[in-house]
Order: sequence, then structure tokens, then C-alpha cells
Amino acid sequence: MDSSLYNKRKQMIYDFMCDDMYVPMKIKELSIVLGVSKQDRPVLERILTELIGEGKIEITKRGKYQKSQVKLLVGTFTSHPKGFGFVTIEDMDEDVFIPADKTLDAMHKDTVEIQVISGKAPGKRAEGVVTKIVERGMKTVVGTYESSKNFGFVVSDDPKFSKDIFIPLERSKGAVAGHKVVVEITNYGKNGKNPEGKVIEILGHINDPGVDIISLVRAYGLPEEFPERVMNQAERVAPQVSTADMAGRKDLRDMQMVTIDGEDAKDLDDAVSLTVEDGLYHLGVHIADVSNYVQEKSALDREALERGTSVYLVDRVIPMLPHRLSNGICSLNQGEDRLALSCLMTIDEKGNVVDHEIAETVICVDRRMTYTNVKKILLEEDSEVTEAYKEFVSMFKDMEKLAAILRNKRRKRGSIDFDFPETKVILDEQGKPVDIRPYERNVATKIIEDFMLVANETVAEDFFWREIPFVYRTHDNPDPEKIRKLSTFINNFGYSIHVGGDEVHPKELQKLLEKIDGSDEEPLISRLTLRSMKQARYTTECTGHFGLAANYYCHFTSPIRRYPDLQIHRIIKETLRGRMNENRMEHYNSILSGVAKQSSERERRADEAERETIKLKKVQYMEQFIGEIFTGVISGVTEWGFYVELPNTVEGLVRVAALRDDFYQYYESTYELVGEVTNKRYKLGQTVEVRLVDADSFMRTIDFELA
Repeated sequence: MDSSLYNKRKQMIYDFMCDDMYVPMKIKELSIVLGVSKQDRPVLERILTELIGEGKIEITKRGKYQKSQVKLLVGTFTSHPKGFGFVTIEDMDEDVFIPADKTLDAMHKDTVEIQVISGKAPGKRAEGVVTKIVERGMKTVVGTYESSKNFGFVVSDDPKFSKDIFIPLERSKGAVAGHKVVVEITNYGKNGKNPEGKVIEILGHINDPGVDIISLVRAYGLPEEFPERVMNQAERVAPQVSTADMAGRKDLRDMQMVTIDGEDAKDLDDAVSLTVEDGLYHLGVHIADVSNYVQEKSALDREALERGTSVYLVDRVIPMLPHRLSNGICSLNQGEDRLALSCLMTIDEKGNVVDHEIAETVICVDRRMTYTNVKKILLEEDSEVTEAYKEFVSMFKDMEKLAAILRNKRRKRGSIDFDFPETKVILDEQGKPVDIRPYERNVATKIIEDFMLVANETVAEDFFWREIPFVYRTHDNPDPEKIRKLSTFINNFGYSIHVGGDEVHPKELQKLLEKIDGSDEEPLISRLTLRSMKQARYTTECTGHFGLAANYYCHFTSPIRRYPDLQIHRIIKETLRGRMNENRMEHYNSILSGVAKQSSERERRADEAERETIKLKKVQYMEQFIGEIFTGVISGVTEWGFYVELPNTVEGLVRVAALRDDFYQYYESTYELVGEVTNKRYKLGQTVEVRLVDADSFMRTIDFELA
């Protein structure tokens, strides 16, 4: 039977059994009702067997066929180059594994309906089958164009999209071999056939400067240019604060305050002030009042919501708001009057916020400070820098003391502080990486971090008790099974954590990190502890922040670059002005869950894009060192090998196939590869010498071998 006819018949039979009028039948009855002849009976049996295997139908104890009564789940499919995949389902802690023959030709990022066909065995994921493709996830693909005599094809940059895309010559837009292109998929293909598409944009040749990053920008669907109506609206915003703008606001322009940011920062959305009287610290955290210029439902607002966040790539920033706002009237530039929302806190010597006020203000920043110069004043006691900022030195010293008090208070309640170094990539004018180094936190970055945290907590608690619709930043408790695994593992090193019931208090993990500080196993246990955590997200329910051990937390301090901050600024201002009536509360209740969900999704997209651009530049940087030897630390162990991280944060894989001196077994319980004959062990945290053997820019992978 022709395959298309067979599939049509299969769908017809399944649709028939899904009808509300259908009554479960045995195969003989089904044959009669469907009009299946005796010679076609084997085809019917085959179809029924396949539908059972796909989880769409089931057979009762009495031998009757019916639509499967098992609950179907909907989630996002993540493909693997080898054909299998995983489905992520909201509110499920672990993904569901989909074998290669159970994917129903689902592609990367598709929304799919699945049935779980096997329960979760200890240490293994649940297994499922795709029963329906609800919506295709990737409408466009970025890749490299390759030409053939009568057609072209595009190899996706994303290895998870493993099928080449067929391009008819008349739809190639004149692309030639080696061009980076954006392809619109016109046909997804079935039964193993490749998808088909048309070239809609040529980004440039694969070797042209900047094409590598712009390809990632397109692949993640990051919007670059602002629509004309948005730019027009931004242009109409007044460049200066007017007297009318200041009306009714608390005037804090005489208060000594500074911004403290990185040297290259242009959007300065937070300023800080501090005075000390009678043992009490009066801390002011002053945040740019972006909501004054971005009105709800305006073109600017709709675009900001769509973007969700600014994206910081290695060679560029894709801002949430046009530069005229983010670097202009909304940036707290030195010596210029600015509108702000201020959180003015009175804090005692134990770090308790004993009083606070949230107010609409007008401010004027006295000095734009950098992390480097504040560090030089406080740590290095640089006489030249200290003299240059002498009128602020006393305030900086008080800030250092208060930050330490706040940090100690958080530590006592159990806040977990992972101090893994971030990566700083130095590029030349052509976008080529010339250096990679860890970006360490210092005394100045910690001061700002501590002050922003206490302001975020104070605002969140204030509005929680007002019982007003709000957007919170929440971090759920870790998965109990992951914590049990962590507990079992650290017992091997003589450590323990107390797990009460199915939950662990953040203080237990914080105490663990303190115990291992400076030990050989610190890198190993720190990473495993981090991996046991869930991802923070935006929600309308205030369920607390596990990592910070905080009952109340929100994002209030960065409305230039995060939409949730901008959204809650509006709520705060309406409340302060007495306008938060029943209608407005109903309005916010209707929109905030959507705002929280979209903001969380946009944040994840930005994080992934940022990681991928850094990974790409790391590979490009390491290409020049192939054959050279490095000393690194084992940062991950799997059955296919172990990962080694170098001091500059570059990470690469030593494949198990490259360990030729023995046959190595992977022990998941101890995260070790162990040689069967030699008993040689490779485990997390171990220092090894490796030789760089490959740096693949296309796959964005680095391969080492033991030196």
C-alpha cells in the first residue's frame, strides 16, 4: 500500500476511535464497522499496533480497542543531533526523554503533545512518545548555504536542527557557497524527508567580520532595529527635566549621591546615597523613573514588553529601549537633574531596615564613579584617586561598612553566594578575540550588589503587605531528588546536610559552602550544589527566593534594561498617587501573569544568546593554541568524557575515547571515570594537564587530550 494512503487510513481510524460516539470494540467488530476486507485485516492489525506503540490508543483487558485514557502532556521539544530528544513541560522538574523512533518527526523547539510511556526509574528520566505536533517552533533557521548543480541547501548553525534544508535555486536569493543566510521554512518534510525553505536574508560570507555574531542574533530572534513609530516616539521625549515634571516630587538634589558602574557603562539607572547618624545608616537607592517616559500601551511600551530585557553580547548591546532614552533622559548622568523612584531606608547596625519610604523624587548625581576607582580608594588606598574624590571618601568607607553588615545579615539567614568568575572577552576592531579573562567581583561591585538587594527586598515586602497586584522575582526550593543525590555524594567527603522531609533550608547549603571553602573538593561540591538549584523566574505570587533566603523579593532597580522593573514602577507610582482603585487592580490582575511569563522567557533567551556568543569567541580565541599544553581543573564528568576548565574560564572536553591507557567506567554516584585495570580515577575538581587538539567554531566545541 502507498505510504501516503496508509497514513491517511491510519489517521482516519484514529479519528474514528476519538469520536465521542465511538464504543470500544474488538478487532472483528472494528473490521465490520470500518468495512475492512479479510485480505486487508493484517493492515488494520498493523495500524492498531502502531497506534498503541505511539500511545494514542490502548487495548482493554477484554481485548477491546479504545482511545488512550492516559493523560497527554504538552511541552517544548529539544532535539539532539543523534535523533532523540527531550520535552520540557511547565511545572515538571525533569524533562521527558523521547527515543528517536518516537519523535513523530518533531523538530527542535516544536510544541508537542506527548504521552509518558514508562515511569521514572531511580536515576533515570521518564520516557515518552510524541503523539502530536501542536505548533512548529522554528519558522526560520540561520545557517551556511551550500550549492549544488540544480539546487542549494542550508546547514543549520544549530546542531540540534540536524536536517539540511533543501533550497530550490529560484528561492536562493542569489546566495553562493559560504554565505550565512536566514531561511524561512516552507515545508517541514515528513517520513524522514528533509525540510524545504527559501532564503529571506543574506547576512554575509562566513568569514566576514561580525557575521558570526549577527548570525546568532538572528538565530535567537533578537530584535535589532527599533520600529519607526517607536523611534519617533523616543525622539519626541524632551531631553531635559522640566519644572512641570518635578511638581509634587520630593527634591533630593542637595543630597550627596553617586553612581557606581563599569567604565564602559552608558545606561546608568541606579544611584546611591548614604549618611550615618546616631548609629543608624540612612541609605538611599535612587532608580531612574523610566515609567515617566514610557507610558503603558504606547509603542515604546509594547516594544519594551516584546524585548523583555536588554541583551549583552560580547561585541554589542541590544537595548530594551532606544538609546535616546536609555543613554539620555533615563540615564542618571552626573550633574543633570533626573526623575527617580527612591527607596529611602533607615538601617540599624545589625542590618535591619527599621524604617523606609518609597517616593517619587528629583535627583542630581554629584559624581559618576567606576568600580575600579572605588576599589582603588577602599582597598588600594591610591593617594591620587583618593585626593581626586576626597569629598566622597568618607561616604565610600561608610558604604563598605554597611554593605558588610547587610551581607553578614543575609549570610546568617542562609543566603547562598556562589562566587564563580564571569568571563570577560576582549575583542579587536574586527571582532576577533585577543584575550579572555575571568571578571572578578570586588569591594565596589559588592557594595552596589548589596544595596540593590536590600532595596529590592524592601520594595517587595512593602507591596506584599499592601495586597496589591505585583511582579515578584521568585526562586523555588530545589528538587528533593537532586538534593538527596547531593547529600549522598558529599557524604563521600565527610560532609553532610540536614534535609527535613523533602526540603532543605538554604542555610544548610550555605553552611556546606562555608565548610568546603578553600578545600580541594570546593570546585566539585560548589558546582554540584549549583546544579541542584532551580531557575529563578518572575511570578505574580510571592513564594520567596530560595537562593537569597528571602521571603520577599522583586526586581525594582533596573527599569532601563528589565521590563518587570518598569512594570512595577507603574504600580508603585499609581499606589503612591492614590490611584490604585478596584478598576486598576483588576487591570493589573489581568495582565501581570502574562508579563511575568513573557519576561521569564525573554530572560532565558537573552541568557542563552549571551552564553553562546561567549562560547563562540572562546573557541575562536583558542584556535591559535592548538597543540599547546594547559593546566586546568576537571569541571564536569560524564560517561562520554570529562570537561576541563582553564584559569581563563575556557572549558573543553577530554573524550573517553581519547583515554587509551585503560577502559574507563563512569560512576554517576561519585561523578568519576575509573580505569578497570589501572584503577586510575578522574573526578570533579581534579587538576590535570591537557593538550588542545581541536577548536571547532561551527559546533562551538573545544577538545583536549591528556598531556
